[in-house]
Amino acid sequence: MIQTQNLEKVYRTDEIHTTALNKVNLEVKAGEFVAVMGPSGCGKSTLLNLLGLLDDPDAGSLVFNGTEVARFSERQRADLRKRSIGFVFQSFNLIDELTVLENVELPLIYLGMKNPERRRRVEEVLEKVQITHRMNHYPQQLSGGQQQRVAVARAVVNQPPLILADEPTGNLDSSNGNEVMDLLSELNRQGTTIIMVTHSEHDARNTHRIIRMLDGQTIMTEATVSQAQASMVL
Repeated sequence: MIQTQNLEKVYRTDEIHTTALNKVNLEVKAGEFVAVMGPSGCGKSTLLNLLGLLDDPDAGSLVFNGTEVARFSERQRADLRKRSIGFVFQSFNLIDELTVLENVELPLIYLGMKNPERRRRVEEVLEKVQITHRMNHYPQQLSGGQQQRVAVARAVVNQPPLILADEPTGNLDSSNGNEVMDLLSELNRQGTTIIMVTHSEHDARNTHRIIRMLDGQTIMTEATVSQAQASMVL
């Protein structure tokens, strides 16, 4: 699904150049659940931003589903994002003035989907994440775990093939964090590809493999126990 070759990103000011990504090469296949780990400042979030077409690389190749997208215009990137990529953030990024239903509905409005189909799709995904009973509440009326469930619902409501999750359990206690990880794992079992940045070894061990980064480079890839168990079953 995703391939990068010698991907680079440099942030420049008048006085200093900071290399955030230095010739990163990786491949993520359709249906994988991959964790990206490393110390703060190693380039994890920068990589996720490039994979999610929120920013463009300074050099290198980025292929999404067989198409080179590294030199896409902003309009092309935005169109591909809204149709093919769902985002889950540590801080939820819900709109306080909108209800749960309205927050989840937004991606479908951007796609121009008609109201009857929008409502059906939203109710379906809210039921999947077990938050239907809160659909008319506002984000401030929800717990952190509930807000993240809404954020996941918003990310998957347009049925994207790829979800990018940036520290999705970072603001949650262990119980709510486990619930969100269970939800992501279930979505992956249903066929969604997931790339997750995390500092949590516990969460990472629930994915198929871990890509470790240091100083803007990928330094190691390791299969997890869950992937080894899956291979034994096959």
